[in-house]
Amino acid sequence: MLTDFNSQYPSVEDLRERARRRIPRFAFEYLDGGCNEDINLHRNTADLREVQLIPHYLRNFNGADLKTTLFGVEYAAPVGISPIGLQGLVWPNATEILARASVRHNIPFCLSTVATGDIETVGKITDGKAWFQLYHPTDNALTDDLLKRAHNAGVPVLVLLCDVPSFGFRPRDIRNGLAMPPKMSVRNFVQIFGRPNWALRTLANGQPEFANLKPYMPKGLDMQQLGKFMDQTFSGRMNAEKVERIRERWKGKIVLKGVANVADAAEAVRLGLDGIIVSNHGGRQLDAGEASIHPLRRIAQQYGEQLVVMHDSGLRTGPDIARSIASGAAFTWMGRTFMYGTAALGEAGGNHTIAMLKRQLQQVMEQLCCERVTDLPQHLVR
Repeated sequence: MLTDFNSQYPSVEDLRERARRRIPRFAFEYLDGGCNEDINLHRNTADLREVQLIPHYLRNFNGADLKTTLFGVEYAAPVGISPIGLQGLVWPNATEILARASVRHNIPFCLSTVATGDIETVGKITDGKAWFQLYHPTDNALTDDLLKRAHNAGVPVLVLLCDVPSFGFRPRDIRNGLAMPPKMSVRNFVQIFGRPNWALRTLANGQPEFANLKPYMPKGLDMQQLGKFMDQTFSGRMNAEKVERIRERWKGKIVLKGVANVADAAEAVRLGLDGIIVSNHGGRQLDAGEASIHPLRRIAQQYGEQLVVMHDSGLRTGPDIARSIASGAAFTWMGRTFMYGTAALGEAGGNHTIAMLKRQLQQVMEQLCCERVTDLPQHLVR
Protein backbone atom coordinates (compact mmCIF):
# COMPACT_ATOMS: atom_id res chain seq x y z
CA MET A 1 0.00 0.00 0.00
CA LEU A 2 1.86 3.05 -1.28
CA THR A 3 -0.05 5.37 1.07
CA ASP A 4 1.81 3.68 3.95
CA PHE A 5 5.22 4.41 2.43
CA ASN A 6 7.00 7.46 3.87
CA SER A 7 9.41 8.76 1.22
CA GLN A 8 11.57 10.45 3.86
CA TYR A 9 12.74 7.01 5.01
CA PRO A 10 13.10 4.89 1.87
CA SER A 11 15.75 2.52 3.24
CA VAL A 12 16.35 0.32 6.28
CA GLU A 13 19.42 2.38 7.12
CA ASP A 14 17.26 5.51 7.23
CA LEU A 15 14.97 3.79 9.71
CA ARG A 16 17.86 2.44 11.75
CA GLU A 17 19.46 5.87 12.08
CA ARG A 18 16.21 7.55 13.08
CA ALA A 19 15.55 4.78 15.60
CA ARG A 20 19.01 5.30 17.08
CA ARG A 21 18.22 8.98 17.61
CA ARG A 22 14.74 8.40 19.10
CA ILE A 23 15.26 5.72 21.76
CA PRO A 24 17.65 5.35 24.71
CA ARG A 25 21.02 3.88 23.90
CA PHE A 26 20.45 0.77 26.03
CA ALA A 27 17.24 -0.01 24.09
CA PHE A 28 18.89 0.56 20.72
CA GLU A 29 21.87 -1.62 21.62
CA TYR A 30 19.53 -4.38 22.80
CA LEU A 31 17.88 -4.31 19.37
CA ASP A 32 20.91 -3.67 17.21
CA GLY A 33 23.58 -5.88 18.76
CA GLY A 34 24.61 -9.48 18.40
CA CYS A 35 26.72 -11.51 20.79
CA ASN A 36 30.40 -11.42 21.72
CA GLU A 37 32.14 -9.39 18.98
CA ASP A 38 29.17 -9.22 16.57
CA ILE A 39 31.05 -11.26 13.97
CA ASN A 40 28.17 -13.54 13.02
CA LEU A 41 25.72 -10.64 13.15
CA HIS A 42 27.60 -8.97 10.30
CA ARG A 43 28.53 -12.23 8.56
CA ASN A 44 24.84 -13.13 8.22
CA THR A 45 24.08 -10.13 6.02
CA ALA A 46 27.45 -9.94 4.27
CA ASP A 47 27.36 -13.57 3.11
CA LEU A 48 23.71 -13.34 2.09
CA ARG A 49 24.59 -10.38 -0.10
CA GLU A 50 27.17 -12.44 -1.95
CA VAL A 51 24.18 -14.14 -3.62
CA GLN A 52 23.77 -12.82 -7.17
CA LEU A 53 20.72 -12.96 -9.42
CA ILE A 54 20.38 -13.05 -13.20
CA PRO A 55 18.09 -10.51 -14.94
CA HIS A 56 16.35 -11.15 -18.27
CA TYR A 57 15.53 -8.10 -20.37
CA LEU A 58 14.10 -9.45 -23.64
CA ARG A 59 11.45 -11.82 -22.31
CA ASN A 60 7.74 -11.13 -22.30
CA PHE A 61 6.66 -9.99 -18.84
CA ASN A 62 3.18 -9.92 -17.33
CA GLY A 63 4.09 -8.26 -14.05
CA ALA A 64 5.45 -9.48 -10.71
CA ASP A 65 3.15 -11.15 -8.21
CA LEU A 66 4.44 -11.22 -4.61
CA LYS A 67 1.67 -13.47 -3.28
CA THR A 68 2.91 -16.57 -1.50
CA THR A 69 1.02 -19.55 -0.10
CA LEU A 70 2.26 -20.95 3.21
CA PHE A 71 0.49 -23.83 5.01
CA GLY A 72 -2.55 -23.27 2.83
CA VAL A 73 -2.81 -19.53 3.55
CA GLU A 74 -2.13 -16.96 0.83
CA TYR A 75 -0.04 -14.01 2.02
CA ALA A 76 0.61 -10.77 0.16
CA ALA A 77 4.40 -11.17 0.28
CA PRO A 78 6.93 -13.89 1.20
CA VAL A 79 8.04 -12.26 4.48
CA GLY A 80 6.80 -12.46 8.06
CA ILE A 81 7.49 -10.56 11.28
CA SER A 82 9.82 -12.61 13.46
CA PRO A 83 9.16 -13.19 17.17
CA ILE A 84 11.09 -10.70 19.30
CA GLY A 85 11.33 -10.55 23.06
CA LEU A 86 10.77 -7.32 24.99
CA GLN A 87 9.52 -5.40 21.93
CA GLY A 88 7.94 -2.81 24.21
CA LEU A 89 11.36 -1.90 25.58
CA VAL A 90 12.34 -0.65 22.13
CA TRP A 91 9.07 1.20 21.53
CA PRO A 92 5.88 1.20 23.62
CA ASN A 93 3.18 -1.10 22.22
CA ALA A 94 5.52 -2.30 19.46
CA THR A 95 3.97 -5.78 19.63
CA GLU A 96 0.48 -4.46 18.99
CA ILE A 97 1.70 -1.98 16.33
CA LEU A 98 3.34 -4.74 14.30
CA ALA A 99 0.43 -7.15 14.79
CA ARG A 100 -1.96 -4.54 13.36
CA ALA A 101 0.39 -3.85 10.44
CA SER A 102 0.58 -7.58 9.65
CA VAL A 103 -3.20 -7.68 9.32
CA ARG A 104 -3.35 -4.57 7.15
CA HIS A 105 -0.73 -5.95 4.76
CA ASN A 106 -1.63 -9.65 5.03
CA ILE A 107 1.67 -11.06 6.18
CA PRO A 108 2.20 -13.41 9.16
CA PHE A 109 3.12 -12.13 12.61
CA CYS A 110 4.81 -14.43 15.13
CA LEU A 111 4.53 -13.65 18.85
CA SER A 112 7.32 -14.58 21.27
CA THR A 113 6.63 -16.13 24.66
CA VAL A 114 8.67 -13.26 26.13
CA ALA A 115 7.03 -10.49 24.11
CA THR A 116 5.43 -7.50 25.81
CA GLY A 117 2.01 -8.26 24.31
CA ASP A 118 0.01 -11.34 25.31
CA ILE A 119 -1.45 -14.16 23.25
CA GLU A 120 -5.03 -13.12 23.84
CA THR A 121 -4.56 -9.50 22.76
CA VAL A 122 -2.57 -10.39 19.66
CA GLY A 123 -5.07 -13.11 18.83
CA LYS A 124 -7.87 -10.54 18.78
CA ILE A 125 -5.82 -8.05 16.74
CA THR A 126 -4.98 -10.65 14.10
CA ASP A 127 -8.34 -12.44 14.20
CA GLY A 128 -6.62 -15.65 15.27
CA LYS A 129 -3.99 -15.59 12.52
CA ALA A 130 -0.84 -14.88 14.55
CA TRP A 131 1.78 -17.58 15.03
CA PHE A 132 3.21 -18.28 18.50
CA GLN A 133 6.82 -19.05 19.37
CA LEU A 134 7.25 -21.20 22.47
CA TYR A 135 10.23 -20.88 24.78
CA HIS A 136 10.14 -24.31 26.38
CA PRO A 137 9.12 -24.18 30.07
CA THR A 138 10.62 -26.62 32.56
CA ASP A 139 7.13 -27.37 33.94
CA ASN A 140 4.90 -29.45 31.66
CA ALA A 141 1.81 -27.92 33.23
CA LEU A 142 2.99 -24.45 32.19
CA THR A 143 3.69 -25.71 28.67
CA ASP A 144 0.22 -27.20 28.46
CA ASP A 145 -1.41 -23.99 29.67
CA LEU A 146 0.46 -21.87 27.13
CA LEU A 147 -0.56 -24.30 24.39
CA LYS A 148 -4.17 -24.10 25.56
CA ARG A 149 -4.09 -20.31 25.53
CA ALA A 150 -2.53 -20.30 22.05
CA HIS A 151 -5.20 -22.71 20.78
CA ASN A 152 -7.99 -20.61 22.29
CA ALA A 153 -6.52 -17.50 20.64
CA GLY A 154 -6.76 -19.22 17.24
CA VAL A 155 -3.02 -19.66 16.68
CA PRO A 156 -2.61 -21.80 13.53
CA VAL A 157 1.16 -22.40 13.74
CA LEU A 158 3.27 -23.16 16.81
CA VAL A 159 6.97 -22.32 16.53
CA LEU A 160 9.37 -24.24 18.78
CA LEU A 161 12.61 -22.43 19.51
CA CYS A 162 15.71 -24.65 19.60
CA ASP A 163 18.70 -22.28 19.41
CA VAL A 164 18.68 -20.89 22.96
CA PRO A 165 20.11 -23.70 25.12
CA SER A 166 21.86 -20.85 26.94
CA PHE A 167 21.54 -17.09 26.73
CA GLY A 168 23.95 -15.46 24.30
CA PHE A 169 26.90 -13.56 25.78
CA ARG A 170 25.98 -9.99 24.88
CA PRO A 171 28.47 -7.48 26.31
CA ARG A 172 26.29 -4.42 25.64
CA ASP A 173 23.29 -5.89 27.42
CA ILE A 174 25.46 -6.91 30.36
CA ARG A 175 26.94 -3.41 30.58
CA ASN A 176 23.50 -1.82 30.22
CA GLY A 177 21.91 -4.03 32.88
CA LEU A 178 19.66 -5.91 30.45
CA ALA A 179 21.08 -9.34 31.19
CA MET A 180 19.27 -11.63 33.63
CA PRO A 181 18.71 -10.42 36.27
CA PRO A 182 18.19 -6.94 34.78
CA LYS A 183 19.56 -3.94 36.64
CA MET A 184 18.97 -0.31 35.70
CA SER A 185 21.87 2.06 36.27
CA VAL A 186 22.24 5.81 36.64
CA ARG A 187 23.54 5.85 33.06
CA ASN A 188 20.30 4.22 31.86
CA PHE A 189 18.22 6.91 33.54
CA VAL A 190 20.37 9.65 31.98
CA GLN A 191 19.73 8.09 28.57
CA ILE A 192 16.00 7.98 29.27
CA PHE A 193 15.92 11.68 30.16
CA GLY A 194 17.65 12.38 26.84
CA ARG A 195 14.76 10.72 24.96
CA PRO A 196 11.69 12.49 26.40
CA ASN A 197 9.27 11.28 23.69
CA TRP A 198 10.16 7.64 24.38
CA ALA A 199 10.09 8.28 28.13
CA LEU A 200 6.65 9.91 28.11
CA ARG A 201 5.14 7.21 25.91
CA THR A 202 6.65 4.50 28.07
CA LEU A 203 5.32 6.22 31.18
CA ALA A 204 1.85 6.44 29.63
CA ASN A 205 1.84 2.78 28.58
CA GLY A 206 3.52 1.36 31.67
CA GLN A 207 6.81 -0.42 32.19
CA PRO A 208 7.43 -3.22 29.65
CA GLU A 209 6.76 -6.67 31.09
CA PHE A 210 6.59 -10.28 29.97
CA ALA A 211 2.86 -10.14 29.25
CA ASN A 212 2.41 -13.84 28.44
CA LEU A 213 4.07 -14.88 31.68
CA LYS A 214 2.23 -12.49 33.97
CA PRO A 215 -0.38 -15.08 35.07
CA TYR A 216 2.42 -17.38 36.29
CA MET A 217 4.68 -14.84 38.00
CA PRO A 218 4.44 -14.02 41.71
CA LYS A 219 3.50 -10.41 42.26
CA GLY A 220 6.01 -7.83 43.36
CA LEU A 221 9.18 -9.48 42.05
CA ASP A 222 12.27 -7.29 42.21
CA MET A 223 14.89 -7.48 39.46
CA GLN A 224 16.92 -10.19 41.19
CA GLN A 225 13.83 -12.31 41.77
CA LEU A 226 12.72 -11.85 38.16
CA GLY A 227 16.02 -13.25 36.91
CA LYS A 228 15.70 -16.24 39.22
CA PHE A 229 12.12 -16.82 38.06
CA MET A 230 13.17 -16.84 34.39
CA ASP A 231 16.05 -19.25 35.05
CA GLN A 232 13.79 -21.63 36.95
CA THR A 233 10.87 -21.40 34.54
CA PHE A 234 12.54 -22.05 31.18
CA SER A 235 14.78 -24.76 29.82
CA GLY A 236 15.98 -23.62 26.44
CA ARG A 237 17.50 -26.91 25.32
CA MET A 238 15.15 -28.74 22.98
CA ASN A 239 15.26 -32.48 22.28
CA ALA A 240 13.21 -35.13 20.49
CA GLU A 241 11.32 -36.17 23.63
CA LYS A 242 10.12 -32.60 24.28
CA VAL A 243 9.10 -32.13 20.65
CA GLU A 244 7.19 -35.41 20.59
CA ARG A 245 5.25 -34.48 23.73
CA ILE A 246 4.22 -31.16 22.18
CA ARG A 247 3.42 -32.82 18.86
CA GLU A 248 0.95 -35.07 20.68
CA ARG A 249 -0.82 -32.11 22.26
CA TRP A 250 -0.79 -29.51 19.49
CA LYS A 251 -3.16 -30.20 16.60
CA GLY A 252 -2.03 -27.33 14.38
CA LYS A 253 1.12 -26.90 12.36
CA ILE A 254 4.50 -27.04 14.13
CA VAL A 255 7.65 -25.30 12.95
CA LEU A 256 11.12 -25.66 14.47
CA LYS A 257 13.04 -22.36 14.56
CA GLY A 258 16.80 -22.12 14.95
CA VAL A 259 17.84 -25.02 12.72
CA ALA A 260 21.44 -24.52 11.62
CA ASN A 261 22.57 -27.86 10.23
CA VAL A 262 21.41 -30.73 8.04
CA ALA A 263 21.30 -33.25 10.91
CA ASP A 264 18.75 -31.20 12.87
CA ALA A 265 16.70 -30.73 9.71
CA ALA A 266 16.68 -34.51 9.22
CA GLU A 267 15.49 -34.93 12.81
CA ALA A 268 12.68 -32.42 12.20
CA VAL A 269 11.56 -34.53 9.25
CA ARG A 270 11.70 -37.70 11.35
CA LEU A 271 9.62 -36.07 14.07
CA GLY A 272 6.92 -35.20 11.56
CA LEU A 273 7.20 -31.43 11.85
CA ASP A 274 5.59 -29.26 9.21
CA GLY A 275 8.40 -26.77 8.69
CA ILE A 276 11.67 -25.35 9.92
CA ILE A 277 13.14 -21.88 10.06
CA VAL A 278 16.85 -21.90 9.29
CA SER A 279 18.18 -19.29 11.68
CA ASN A 280 20.99 -18.43 14.05
CA HIS A 281 18.87 -16.05 16.13
CA GLY A 282 20.07 -13.03 14.18
CA GLY A 283 23.68 -13.60 15.25
CA ARG A 284 22.73 -13.22 18.92
CA GLN A 285 23.68 -16.68 20.18
CA LEU A 286 26.85 -18.13 18.60
CA ASP A 287 29.41 -15.70 17.23
CA ALA A 288 31.55 -18.57 15.92
CA GLY A 289 28.73 -20.01 13.81
CA GLU A 290 28.32 -19.73 10.06
CA ALA A 291 26.03 -17.30 8.28
CA SER A 292 22.49 -18.69 8.02
CA ILE A 293 22.45 -18.56 4.20
CA HIS A 294 24.89 -21.49 4.00
CA PRO A 295 22.91 -24.14 5.93
CA LEU A 296 19.78 -22.83 4.19
CA ARG A 297 21.18 -23.89 0.82
CA ARG A 298 22.17 -27.35 2.03
CA ILE A 299 18.95 -27.99 3.93
CA ALA A 300 16.66 -26.72 1.17
CA GLN A 301 18.40 -28.93 -1.36
CA GLN A 302 18.03 -32.07 0.76
CA TYR A 303 14.72 -31.53 2.56
CA GLY A 304 12.84 -28.80 0.71
CA GLU A 305 10.41 -31.38 -0.68
CA GLN A 306 9.68 -32.96 2.70
CA LEU A 307 8.83 -29.92 4.80
CA VAL A 308 8.61 -26.16 4.44
CA VAL A 309 12.08 -24.62 4.72
CA MET A 310 12.07 -20.96 5.76
CA HIS A 311 14.87 -18.51 6.50
CA ASP A 312 15.58 -15.93 9.20
CA SER A 313 18.76 -14.05 10.26
CA GLY A 314 20.69 -11.50 8.23
CA LEU A 315 17.81 -10.38 6.02
CA ARG A 316 17.23 -6.63 6.09
CA THR A 317 15.76 -5.58 2.70
CA GLY A 318 13.60 -6.57 -0.25
CA PRO A 319 16.64 -7.67 -2.28
CA ASP A 320 17.65 -9.85 0.67
CA ILE A 321 14.25 -11.57 0.50
CA ALA A 322 14.85 -12.28 -3.19
CA ARG A 323 18.35 -13.61 -2.49
CA SER A 324 17.07 -15.93 0.23
CA ILE A 325 14.20 -17.37 -1.81
CA ALA A 326 16.45 -17.79 -4.84
CA SER A 327 18.75 -19.82 -2.54
CA GLY A 328 15.99 -22.23 -1.58
CA ALA A 329 13.82 -20.64 1.12
CA ALA A 330 10.08 -21.05 0.70
CA PHE A 331 9.47 -18.04 2.96
CA THR A 332 11.48 -15.46 4.92
CA TRP A 333 11.30 -13.75 8.31
CA MET A 334 12.74 -10.50 9.64
CA GLY A 335 12.94 -9.01 13.10
CA ARG A 336 15.28 -6.04 13.37
CA THR A 337 14.03 -4.33 10.20
CA PHE A 338 10.48 -4.14 11.55
CA MET A 339 11.67 -2.94 14.93
CA TYR A 340 13.83 -0.21 13.35
CA GLY A 341 10.71 0.96 11.54
CA THR A 342 8.58 0.95 14.67
CA ALA A 343 11.19 2.75 16.78
CA ALA A 344 11.68 5.29 13.99
CA LEU A 345 8.05 6.02 13.14
CA GLY A 346 5.97 4.73 16.02
CA GLU A 347 2.43 3.69 15.10
CA ALA A 348 3.14 4.21 11.39
CA GLY A 349 6.38 2.22 11.49
CA GLY A 350 5.01 -1.24 10.88
CA ASN A 351 2.91 -0.22 7.88
CA HIS A 352 5.76 1.81 6.39
CA THR A 353 8.30 -0.98 6.77
CA ILE A 354 6.11 -3.61 5.15
CA ALA A 355 5.22 -1.23 2.30
CA MET A 356 8.91 -0.46 1.80
CA LEU A 357 9.91 -4.13 1.69
CA LYS A 358 7.12 -4.93 -0.78
CA ARG A 359 8.17 -2.05 -2.99
CA GLN A 360 11.81 -3.15 -2.92
CA LEU A 361 11.01 -6.79 -3.70
CA GLN A 362 8.62 -5.77 -6.47
CA GLN A 363 11.38 -3.74 -8.13
CA VAL A 364 13.84 -6.65 -7.94
CA MET A 365 11.38 -9.07 -9.50
CA GLU A 366 10.51 -6.61 -12.25
CA GLN A 367 14.20 -6.13 -12.99
CA LEU A 368 14.77 -9.87 -13.13
CA CYS A 369 11.67 -10.45 -15.29
CA CYS A 370 10.39 -12.80 -12.56
CA GLU A 371 6.61 -13.08 -12.44
CA ARG A 372 6.20 -15.34 -9.40
CA VAL A 373 8.08 -15.67 -6.12
CA THR A 374 8.50 -19.39 -6.74
CA ASP A 375 10.43 -18.60 -9.93
CA LEU A 376 13.23 -16.74 -8.11
CA PRO A 377 15.51 -19.83 -7.89
CA GLN A 378 15.65 -19.81 -11.70
CA HIS A 379 17.48 -16.48 -11.48
CA LEU A 380 20.22 -17.65 -9.11
CA VAL A 381 23.83 -17.37 -10.24
CA ARG A 382 25.12 -20.83 -9.33
